[in-house]
Amino acid sequence: MGNKTYANKKNIKRTNRKKNNVKDKSIYIVISKTSTLPSNVIKMWTKEPYAHTSLSFDIELNDMYSFARRKLHNPFYCGFIKEDITTGVFGRDVDTTCRVARLKVSSNSYKKMRKMINEFKKHDMDYKYNYLGIVGIMFNKAVEREYNYFCSQFVYHVLEKSGADTFDKKAGLVRPEDFRQWDKLELIYEGKLKDYRQYLKDNNITEESNKEYFSECMIKNLAQKAAMVL
Repeated sequence: MGNKTYANKKNIKRTNRKKNNVKDKSIYIVISKTSTLPSNVIKMWTKEPYAHTSLSFDIELNDMYSFARRKLHNPFYCGFIKEDITTGVFGRDVDTTCRVARLKVSSNSYKKMRKMINEFKKHDMDYKYNYLGIVGIMFNKAVEREYNYFCSQFVYHVLEKSGADTFDKKAGLVRPEDFRQWDKLELIYEGKLKDYRQYLKDNNITEESNKEYFSECMIKNLAQKAAMVL
């Protein structure tokens, strides 16, 4: 009887482990480009269309976080912040462009991410922007210090520590372009940030929308852009 009970417990644990590994949760990675001086400098240096990375827990980007400026007119006072696409730099720079993509994660990873973000919130003023890390990345040298992050490093750090899918790179060397090129992401939208929520509404895109539906909407979106150019 004891052996049967032990075997049942092992089976329950194995089943729970499988459940935790099922990718039934969604997070959203947003890369963007504003008209700020730092963003323009980064674009000139990288030759990439995007210069900033954010992590959101909802498709409408209401619950979004990153490392960026804390005050609208002070680009040097930076750290961990909750971002709002209608206020701050995003609200001011109406021509901000973005690329929004979904990453499916397990319930276990999702819970760990939430817990990590809560710790960031609790000690938000202890976290500083990793300016040395930006210099290091220019020389392909990761500079990783406790409580110090730049935007893409922060997003990758959260993914890595939660056990979610990642790519083979040190967090201190991750750039927005790495997320742009990452084939694990399901592309939802690319265009002006101010039009994003209307795009979701017009195409009836929700948290439950599948990858195929995202693809259909993106093809439609690209066709509309092409028609405008022609």
